Amino acid sequence: MTSTLLCTPATDGHSPAKPGFPFTAVVGAESMQLALILNAVSPAIGGVLVRGEKGTAKSTAVRGLAALLPEVSVVTGCRFGCDPTDPAVAEPGCPDGPHPNPAASSRPTRLVELPVGASEDRVVGSLDLEKALSEGVRAFEPGLLAGAHRGILYVDEVNLLADHLVDVLLDASAMGRNHVERDSVSVSHPARFVLIGSMNPEEGELRPQLLDRFGLTVDVTASRDPGTRVEVVRRRLAADADPAGFAQDWAAAELALAARIITARALLPKVCLPDSALRQIAEVCASFDVDGMRADIVTARAAAAHAAWQGRETVTAGDVRAAALLALPHRKRRSPFDEPGLDPEALDEALDRAGQNEPDPEPESDRGDGGDGGDGGPDDNRPDGDGPNSDHGPHDDGPDDHGPGDGERPQAGSGSAPQEQGPGASRPSQSPDTDTSTPRPASPPAQPQTAQTGPARRTPLIRGAGRTSGTPGRRSAARTGRGQTVGPLPTSARTGPIHLQATLVAAAPFQAGRGRQGGRILLAATDLRRAERRGKQGNLVLFVVDASGSMAARARMSEVKGAVLGLLMDAYQRRDKVGLITFRDKGAELVLPPTSSVENAARRLDAIQTGGRTPLAAGLAKTVQVINTERLRDPLRRPLVLLITDGRADRASAARAGAGLRGHDLVVLDCERGPVRLRLAEKLAGDLGAEYLRLDDVSTEPLSGVVHERQMAS
Repeated sequence: MTSTLLCTPATDGHSPAKPGFPFTAVVGAESMQLALILNAVSPAIGGVLVRGEKGTAKSTAVRGLAALLPEVSVVTGCRFGCDPTDPAVAEPGCPDGPHPNPAASSRPTRLVELPVGASEDRVVGSLDLEKALSEGVRAFEPGLLAGAHRGILYVDEVNLLADHLVDVLLDASAMGRNHVERDSVSVSHPARFVLIGSMNPEEGELRPQLLDRFGLTVDVTASRDPGTRVEVVRRRLAADADPAGFAQDWAAAELALAARIITARALLPKVCLPDSALRQIAEVCASFDVDGMRADIVTARAAAAHAAWQGRETVTAGDVRAAALLALPHRKRRSPFDEPGLDPEALDEALDRAGQNEPDPEPESDRGDGGDGGDGGPDDNRPDGDGPNSDHGPHDDGPDDHGPGDGERPQAGSGSAPQEQGPGASRPSQSPDTDTSTPRPASPPAQPQTAQTGPARRTPLIRGAGRTSGTPGRRSAARTGRGQTVGPLPTSARTGPIHLQATLVAAAPFQAGRGRQGGRILLAATDLRRAERRGKQGNLVLFVVDASGSMAARARMSEVKGAVLGLLMDAYQRRDKVGLITFRDKGAELVLPPTSSVENAARRLDAIQTGGRTPLAAGLAKTVQVINTERLRDPLRRPLVLLITDGRADRASAARAGAGLRGHDLVVLDCERGPVRLRLAEKLAGDLGAEYLRLDDVSTEPLSGVVHERQMAS
């Protein structure tokens, strides 16, 4: 083993200034290390998504892994890293090929980092501007995907990646090739890489299509054991004080682990996957109700890699279990509000059923209730846990229940509800209109109630007006510097990215008159053309929820929560930031500051209490305050306010408080129901200059029937 394994390989062609933190020196991240190692043994697994809180060594471990990988043999002079032993190199599949008699050379395995703010042409490649201007020829300049071929493509904060770059990754990871059709360039080159992403779930979830492309996923959290935390700090300080000396101290462990990876790679083709193991994989995937067949394939590949890593030539039940714990948690989630994780007891029961060749007697047991939980699985089904081989991680113990909201509630008008139905089930005998200023006899103050959250419903598409610059997302139309180029702007445009092709076309007729004699293209200021790029932007979606006593009547709040839950799902899919404001009794409260984590929003929504008066003016004033504060932090993100109320409030004071929302996108959702309707919320919408929708439109109509889109000239 050469000493090159001790240094982090060059990232995107640049050598690091100092040795990286050794992979084997990372403390308390066994599950993450195992997932990364399995992909190093078998890149066909499809990569790893590492989810975790801040400061849990996610990036450190990924960069440390690259230093352990063996060198790769490439065709000398090929910019795309073609394998000289691949028979296909003699075919015209590489832009620098074909390579009929390739000369071989070696280089370290590359770790290419894709910044979340990268431009599309930097990722996929584009026209070589230097050659186009100096030589007048069309040549392709490779992008990051070409550099990552046969290596690792690492995306830190992958959940913040713009949608048009997500589309590029989806295409490349699915086909193993990068197709470029832009700037008069038509190129296709191989792009097979191990995709590794890291993310903090508090900053928002990952797009489902890309989430499914990751072969394995692991959740990491900081240890709460003081001894472990002390060791983490001790090693980090030692590495910062003397990077070279610290790397030398761990050189032996690094070399041993690198040699073991090479041995496992060589053993992998010999690993046998017996029918019994295949049946176990199928039983487990079916029991957890995962979508499609990718889960079965990835679990099989990971189980084979785990067996090779353990030095075995036959896959055992322990290998299947270790693979399932990494390959299935992100595939069993049915919605972004579900907690990731896999119930180990349910997994052991599925493995037992497969081993006994018994059909699943209770399909619903896969929901994590554990059934009788008596046997729990044989002990020999668990692999040994030396070093980074342990298959137990923080995600193993994640809860599977998704909180309250699924229980049955008494129907409106069915009489008094028993106390054991929960605080949200009790109702006053008549609707409390607490908004009147008429004095009432002294009585004990009403206790606030907590209504259960109804089922999420399909919702309309509510978009902002106009087409402006904004934060990348998937809701409202926007002019953006990172969207798709749709053509050149008018010649009068003075801002925006250069449209190279249109500029060259404009300059071409004047080359002879300007005295060009080969070589450089002669440009004038009048030749410059700007590119128009269009995309979608995300919004700041503020849910302003009326939680007064009138909203608690007839289980109305339960329906409102279900509608908001559906709107939260829509906000998740469209990459919005969401905030939650409630108003009741004596004032308004910012229950959830603007965030990209809809999981947090759903939890806060479930805990909303109802009761008391309707201080709508306070709710609108709080909304204006939140918008003004958020504008300082994220000035490009446009606010979209969804006011959910029955309108039983002082309209005059509400109109005055809502004056600060003029010019913003505001939608009033009317929660009033019943045979007699006062239509107060509709009148309120008119006072505020807002769009008006009924709750029935949001919660019961099919999506295609209530699409609400305002198209206005910019």
